[in-house]
Formats: sequence, C-alpha cells, structure tokens
Amino acid sequence: MSPPSLTARSRALWESLADAPVQFAPALRVAVSAGSRLGPPGWVDIVVISGAAIATAPTPEAAGTVQQALRALPAAALTDPEILSTRLRLLEVLGPACLAYLDPAEFRPDHGPIAVEQVPPPHHEDLGSLITASSAEDVNESAITKITSPAFVTRDHGTITSVAGYCDWPGEVAHVSVLTMASARGRGLARTVASAAVSHAINRGKLAQWRARPEASRRVARVLGFRELGSQVCVRLQTHRPSG
Repeated sequence: MSPPSLTARSRALWESLADAPVQFAPALRVAVSAGSRLGPPGWVDIVVISGAAIATAPTPEAAGTVQQALRALPAAALTDPEILSTRLRLLEVLGPACLAYLDPAEFRPDHGPIAVEQVPPPHHEDLGSLITASSAEDVNESAITKITSPAFVTRDHGTITSVAGYCDWPGEVAHVSVLTMASARGRGLARTVASAAVSHAINRGKLAQWRARPEASRRVARVLGFRELGSQVCVRLQTHRPSG
C-alpha cells in the first residue's frame, strides 16, 4: 500500500494539469477541457492513480462519447488500449505509460563504481552526441531534451554513455528522464545516473515522478524505490465529417 501522502501529491499534480474542475474517483467522469495538459492538445486523456481516475476531452461531443462508452468500466481497465479499442473508434493511441512515485524514506540510492559527472544547464551541446547516436523513439520516450535540472552523466573515454535529469513540473514535482546509449546498456549505467538525478530532486524537496512504458525502464525505477501507483493513456478519436 502506498503512503497516503504519495497518492495525494501525485493525484494533486494530475488534477492541476487537467485545467478543469476534476477529482480522482472510482467512477469515470469525463471533463471538457480544451486546455488540458494531461496529454497532447485535442486528445482524450485518462489517468488512473491508486484505483481512481480522471479524464479530459477537448469538446463536449468527445466527452459525451467517451463517458457513454467507458462509464461501466472499472478504473483498472480505463488505460488498457485493447479494451478502449473495442469501445471507441480510435485513430491513435499513446501509452499506456506506468506512473511511479518515490517516497524519500524508501529511496535506495545506487552507489556504483562508475563516476557520475554533473553538467549544469544549458547542456544541449554536451548531450548532442548521445542524442544523435540514439533513435528518435528512445529520445522521445526519455524526454531527455526537456530536462531543466543539471544533467548527470557517465562517460567512456570522454563520450557520454548515459544521462539522467528531471524536468520541473507543477507542485514541486520532478519528472525524471534517463537515456543510455544502446551499445552501453546492461551495465547498470541508467540506474547510476538516475540515482544521482533523483537524489538531487529529493534534496530540493521535490516529488520524483517516473513515467515509462518499457519494462527495462520500469525495473530501474523499482530498484531505486519507486512505487507504481497508476497509469496514463492518451487517445485520438475518429471524427465524422458531415457529407455535402
């Protein structure tokens, strides 16, 4: 069972991003919010934390469609793309991504033998070679280009092989990002740099958030002490245009 403060802080974050009067509840209530920051503009966004959900849609029509289609589903099923695809006409799906959060008392830092260097922002020039060497999918998944904290890196003969940092989100939340060169994976580098980034966030009173789809990334978070509290999915609905 997650500490109440962890659940409360994580839910408060997502409620603030909805840009609408929403509150996590076991039964789905889809809010109309053209300015929702739960996902991409114009999409339907669903977030589940500890057995309760919030959802936003860009228009009243979309909100009504989603409410009608998903109202009978339990919270645990609301971010399952296979279930959603049987009830909604979907053009595109992002996720589901697992949402994990860290109670500082449960942090298990990694003190590996590899030295970690702290690179202050702006650090785009320093990270350029790693980003260029990585696939666009890996870069986008990591969101490493969006970090606002210092970058915490490991090097091999001067070349950055792994990097972690975090982006400052509302409510003193630190959204952690990690990227490791494909050829350097399997050596524990992601765990080492992530530990340094998380330690930096905790020391500043921030709630560390880890959002990931790949199991390898989720495993790193669990090793560091993160608790998986929920999930997030964003969907783009098919719309019907009137003929004539």
